[in-house]
Amino acid sequence: MEDQELRELIEKLHAEIQNTQSVDEKGQELLLHLESDIRELRNRTGENGVQVHPSTIKRMEEGLSHFEATHPALTALLSRFLETLSNAGI
Repeated sequence: MEDQELRELIEKLHAEIQNTQSVDEKGQELLLHLESDIRELRNRTGENGVQVHPSTIKRMEEGLSHFEATHPALTALLSRFLETLSNAGI
């Protein structure tokens, strides 16, 4: 995946996190961490490859499980992002 495509996906994920409402306490905590992770990734895109910390991937996987039934758009973007990272060998 090209840097531009990755940046666009990160931006979409960031926007979806910003627009996600009606979440429980665990969801709030996950969203705060995901927002921080995505902000960090936004700042680092364009550098020599994307380095994603394993804890970021774990939180994204937790978000998939947690938001699957209640926030399908967020779940779809998280899934797409994780698949993209996997395909890139990250």
